[in-house]
Amino acid sequence: MARSTRTSHACDVGGVALGGGAPVVVQSMTNTDTADIGSTADQVTALAEAGSEIVRITVNTREAARAVPEIRERLCADGVTVPLVGDFHFTGHRLLTEVPDCAEALDKLRINPGNVGRGARHDENFATMIETAIRFAKPVRIGVNAGSLDPELLDRLMDENAGLSEPKDAELVVRRALVESALSSAAAAEEIGLPSDRIVISCKVSRLQDMVAVYEELARRCDYPLHLGLTEAGMGAKGIVATSAALSILLQQGIGDTIRASLTPEPGGDRTLEVRVCHELLQSLGLRAFRPQVTACPGCGRTTSTVFQELAEEIQAHLDARMPAWKRDRPAVAEMTVAVMGCVVNGPGESRAANIGISLPGTGEQPRAPVYVDGEKVATLHGPTLAEDFIAMVEEYVERTYSSAAVS
Repeated sequence: MARSTRTSHACDVGGVALGGGAPVVVQSMTNTDTADIGSTADQVTALAEAGSEIVRITVNTREAARAVPEIRERLCADGVTVPLVGDFHFTGHRLLTEVPDCAEALDKLRINPGNVGRGARHDENFATMIETAIRFAKPVRIGVNAGSLDPELLDRLMDENAGLSEPKDAELVVRRALVESALSSAAAAEEIGLPSDRIVISCKVSRLQDMVAVYEELARRCDYPLHLGLTEAGMGAKGIVATSAALSILLQQGIGDTIRASLTPEPGGDRTLEVRVCHELLQSLGLRAFRPQVTACPGCGRTTSTVFQELAEEIQAHLDARMPAWKRDRPAVAEMTVAVMGCVVNGPGESRAANIGISLPGTGEQPRAPVYVDGEKVATLHGPTLAEDFIAMVEEYVERTYSSAAVS
């Protein structure tokens, strides 16, 4: 599959490669109290099982810092090896000094340069965290956020802008401040002794056009791996659409080495939705394959029956249920395409284009459903067992085409 033409350092995070031509990596973050070891370990496990390749956890108190090694131990005991990133704000320098086992148990540190202190304390606290990363050979994400941008840097750039004969819009100054904060912090980390191949950068904002402009500038000016995310994207369809739009613009340009969908979950909602959104996004762009794709008819006046809708749902559920075993034994099945179409207009054509497809009868059509395999019509199904028969054909196709013996 296509991959970025942008050249970046390769950074290893707990055995997961970022940058250097590696596939775009999916990240997520827990929303549990990290001090609650059981619930945090459970949510990390759920995110990892959903396909998150790196999971970030909040480390904001001594209790949270002390819990990190125990969380790691519990995950290891359960066979969960997903890399853990510690998210530090305000007190990270103190927590990492007081609880060194926390740093040792983590696979990466996330530092927000806008939240490490002011004046001389900023440099001292930042240096303490970078020195800890060096001591334990951990990579660092320099994570700048528009909502917590270094006020001293922003004030200085705003003052400089005000003194120009033709001042720029404040929005452009904020964008410049985000980029300068990230790059100057990365340079400072290297001066302290952190190797460049242990640095990842992010500049996360909540407005799409700002995010795109900032990351395009970063891509021009540095070769660090870039973590993408539209922060505080929102809830439901708004959050999913905004995230997908922002990330797609950049990924299509080859910008971005790791991504997260920062969605607001519904109360009691499933945290793994953010992982699934990233999977669908990368698969839609042709950058990664995570599961077989179902091409399904949207329905119209020609498809008054709900049979094709019910079959599409049943097929997708079956593929999702089977994917854990297929991922282990037949990983190439993730690239399989299945078509479930609802009438003769596009049904035969889309079914032929898929690896395996079925064209169900629309209103007024004969009650028969031709099945196509790799472009050839192989059977016609009908009757009450149509769904079961088609699923059986999908299973036979997988068994025949993606055999375990063929997997290297």
